[in-house]
Amino acid sequence: MSDESFPALEFAGLGYEAVHHGNGQWNGVAILSRVGLGGVRKAFTGENPDTVAECRIIAATCQGMRIFSVYVPNGRSVGSEHYQAKLAWMSRLRDEISGAFKPDGLVAVCGDFNIAPDDRDVWDPLHFEGSTHVTASERAALNELLDWGLVDVFRSHHSNGDLFTWWDYRGGGFHRHHGMRIDLVLATQELARSSTFALVDRNARKGPRPSDHAPVLVDFELT
Repeated sequence: MSDESFPALEFAGLGYEAVHHGNGQWNGVAILSRVGLGGVRKAFTGENPDTVAECRIIAATCQGMRIFSVYVPNGRSVGSEHYQAKLAWMSRLRDEISGAFKPDGLVAVCGDFNIAPDDRDVWDPLHFEGSTHVTASERAALNELLDWGLVDVFRSHHSNGDLFTWWDYRGGGFHRHHGMRIDLVLATQELARSSTFALVDRNARKGPRPSDHAPVLVDFELT
């Protein structure tokens, strides 16, 4: 979706300010806020958002919190140039976060990471053996963000597995519960401590013409 076709006016009618970064290709990211949007950046630091080939990151400050919306590259197949680009993109994301913020700040990084953090996050680890999304290198790239000081907020509320955010359209994956948890809300420890609730809205996956992803909802109670 391009910026011009993004339904910002419809969201405004619902009380949301919105920013979107897309060029009409398959990828695009957005942030909606009821408490204001400031300091919007539509690319990595140093990039020109008007010339980037893929729109995969946007950031804004919402009432003192720095929010990132990301769409991590898929990787396609292990060892491919797309896979290497995915790992490089994750490394750049870590540099973006660690270069500008401290772990005790209020920062959240949310979106489709195309990485299942561990084996609890896939319906059958053997089924995904040799595939992207579950390799040691991808998980290590994600863990570098966590080691810096981010927390997988949904996991902090739900330690059990079998809780997914994505199901393949093919083969009746949703109805067979053959899914993955690849949509994440990562927050600094300071922010994560204020989270009171987290869930995956599976009902949104049941509607007419649904996305293959389900929304992840997290409540934060900030003073």
